[in-house]
Amino acid sequence: MRETRRGTGLLRRLEAALLAAGTLWMAAVTAGSDTASAAFGALREALPLQALRWELGDLWREDGLSPAAALAIGESPLLLAARPAVAERWALERQETPEEDGETDTPMVLPVEETPLEPETPDPAADNGVPAKTLVPTDPSGYTVCGRVYISNSTSHALTVPELQKPFAAELSEASPQILILHTHGSEGYTPVPGTEVVWSGDYRTTDYRYNVVRVGDEMAEAFIEAGLSVLHDRTLYDYPSYSGAYDRSLAAIQSYLVQYPSIRFILDVHRDAIEDGQGNQYKAVSEIEGLGTAAQMSLVLGSDGSGLEHPGWMENLRLAASIQQDILERYPTLMRPVLLRNSRYNQHATTGSLLVEVGAAGNSPEEAVLAGRLFAERMAAVIRKEE
Repeated sequence: MRETRRGTGLLRRLEAALLAAGTLWMAAVTAGSDTASAAFGALREALPLQALRWELGDLWREDGLSPAAALAIGESPLLLAARPAVAERWALERQETPEEDGETDTPMVLPVEETPLEPETPDPAADNGVPAKTLVPTDPSGYTVCGRVYISNSTSHALTVPELQKPFAAELSEASPQILILHTHGSEGYTPVPGTEVVWSGDYRTTDYRYNVVRVGDEMAEAFIEAGLSVLHDRTLYDYPSYSGAYDRSLAAIQSYLVQYPSIRFILDVHRDAIEDGQGNQYKAVSEIEGLGTAAQMSLVLGSDGSGLEHPGWMENLRLAASIQQDILERYPTLMRPVLLRNSRYNQHATTGSLLVEVGAAGNSPEEAVLAGRLFAERMAAVIRKEE
């Protein structure tokens, strides 16, 4: 009798443990679902994959390989033994392909016919030893040209100068905050001077705010505040520890901020680029600013509805970008590289004042990027305040 009771107790504890595990799994799968139908859809999608992982003996793996990849590797003892290396390479490839709203887009490429110019002697305080080039468009072929602004258009939309020159829609509110700065890929880092100790979390990525794009956001926020504008700077690293899904996470934050602060009209998602020569070597894009030193060249990346996702206000964002870029280039002729109009949305459907700002490249020094960010914010403040 005592044996029977003990067995019954163990069975009940096992059932309770399984029920608790199942409940935790369902909670994890449905996290972020705001309706019952969305939660049911998430469960329906996840359940077959988890069943397959159970069958493969792969349920508790944390290397991120898909069930299909795990199944293929399991067919070969050689690949199975090298699974950690395969998973690491797979993760790197995932980092190299940005994801936005469930879609993938081609890696960012240099606009056509940008001609590298040899820069002047760089500022010693910012010279990190990386080869420097100044990239400027020299031929209007392949671009839409509006004043000083060159636009590289990879969508199917036809652009016209009269449409681009119309006033942009976004206006400053009287309440605070007026501007949101955030970083979908906040761990994107720069190259400091030799001898600097930096803990890298990936390829040219670091969680050290002194050497990644968050520091640029800090400088931009300070410049906006000095211009009399109110700013909310979100310093969250949405791409760490997982790069995949960063745009989904930053979009959730944007939507939350807009509900909490309906006064926000302008949103800047600050990134940095990565530029290589024909041999795969990193180099930095620079602009010599008279009296101030060496700044990193910048790019504005604009989303559209070309992916099929709803984005009715993309032209308003593009008009804003063209107005800011025109103003900057009148004062700093080489600070801005051509505007890139892409098919992906980059979360810019949230407002008609949303821009993705790429400040320099991986090869630029933090000091070069900070100077560029300040100059951009100063001129953007003047444009949206409609100052001369």
